[in-house]
Amino acid sequence: MTAKHGENGRRGERPSGRPGGPRPRIYLAGFDVFRPDAIARGRQLQAWCEAAGFEGVYPLDAAVPDALDGPGKAAWIYRANVEALRASDIVMANVDDFRGPGEPDSGTAFEIGYAAALGKALWAYTTDAGTLLERVPSAPHAGGRICARGFLVEDFGLSKNLMIACSARIVRGDAQACLAAIAADWRDGASPARAGQ
Repeated sequence: MTAKHGENGRRGERPSGRPGGPRPRIYLAGFDVFRPDAIARGRQLQAWCEAAGFEGVYPLDAAVPDALDGPGKAAWIYRANVEALRASDIVMANVDDFRGPGEPDSGTAFEIGYAAALGKALWAYTTDAGTLLERVPSAPHAGGRICARGFLVEDFGLSKNLMIACSARIVRGDAQACLAAIAADWRDGASPARAGQ
């Protein structure tokens, strides 16, 4: 399992917390919220965070008011997640393939972009092997290779779309591997990846 400084090699500043002080808050982005055992999964992720010296913030921590209709609940969840992102020091995103090869959950992609715009320390992890070109079914074309829907598959030798791969430190492994990499940087006094730097 390896960690890359964003697949672009960028690094930034430390988050605001300090060892021995308040625990840095990690926003746990990812499609884990869609699992049948989403609540239990969130508690497990938070337990791993606590063991590593962090406070895990899971998108399902807040209870949606029952009185709201569908669109109202969606808007409430959006606002709650955005506020949780803003209040966190680090974002750790599960960017494994979601409903198709080569593509993470679109909500997670939004959260990564939002975190990048906020200048948050940004990490991502994936257990998917190979580059996009190797993993997305495609056929030869004059301009490169095209997917089944007729669009070019980007070929930069990266495991994810460049906007994700170049904004986050990518860890090849699972959530625990990512937390171990973050914790190692924290112990060593290194600077966790900060988006856009």
